Amino acid sequence: MPVNRENILVIKLGALGDFVQSLGPMKAIREHHPNANITLLTTRPYYKFAEKSGYFDEILTDSRPKFYQIKQWFNLKNLLNSKNFARVYDLQNNDRTGIYFKLLQPKPEWSGIVKGASHRNDSPQRTSGLAFHGHQQTLSLAGIKNVGIDTLDWINNDIAQFNLSSPYALIVPGCAPTRPEKRWPAEHYIQLCNHLAALNIQPVLIGTKDEKTVTDQISAQNKNILDLTGKTSLFDIVSLARHAKLAVGNDTGPMHLIAPTGCQTIILFSGNSSPARHAPLGKNVTTIQKEKLDDLHPEEVIQSLALHD
Repeated sequence: MPVNRENILVIKLGALGDFVQSLGPMKAIREHHPNANITLLTTRPYYKFAEKSGYFDEILTDSRPKFYQIKQWFNLKNLLNSKNFARVYDLQNNDRTGIYFKLLQPKPEWSGIVKGASHRNDSPQRTSGLAFHGHQQTLSLAGIKNVGIDTLDWINNDIAQFNLSSPYALIVPGCAPTRPEKRWPAEHYIQLCNHLAALNIQPVLIGTKDEKTVTDQISAQNKNILDLTGKTSLFDIVSLARHAKLAVGNDTGPMHLIAPTGCQTIILFSGNSSPARHAPLGKNVTTIQKEKLDDLHPEEVIQSLALHD
């Protein structure tokens, strides 16, 4: 007779940088429960990413119902309880997942911060640094010690379509439109790109279509710049990074995809964000911070590249 597999739930809803930092913990959970049926509860933007990782047997999409959407809450409760989860690893750890804990009857073992969890991490040190280190601390309470950085080796997209010149550097000049203070000025990126081009390093711009205004401004200044704005998937960005000489960008999601590959990665922080809490993970990461990014001179960034030559 077949042996029933233990059902495990992992919860991680977003955002991009946080999701990428959770991949190492997800891998460690998979290795700790090699014979379990592991389900991920996430949001639609990360479905394909999670599927590609191979860490999960099933992926559920959370529609994040509003408090007044009673039917959706009822459906979610029934869905979660139908899976008979023996243990839950909460990698989101917010008020919403605290509600999900209350929906489950009977209570499974729960690794997270919610009051009543069997493996509760209520240490103030959990949020003193990177989310990744908080996950390491929390998972250790559940017996998982081997939590490392996921270097994303399982992503290997064909980048021949982009007709790159080698060597090349990835340039990420955008960020969330609601956070303009996190953007290094376009004119500074232009100076950086001109310097790279003079060294026969092709600057390659990446970003979303919402960032086209700034990438157009930069690419118009030098014919050697390759503008891939709106043309790259999350998987493409990882593969591009793996073969890039270096990458420079703002404190934004794509830098979290670039850094784990080992690419020389320089992230520019304003005083409105903390590198200690939000820097991408990787073995070759440098952060530069100025209270106002307007005051960060291109020469200072260029010198940081020379330190790694």
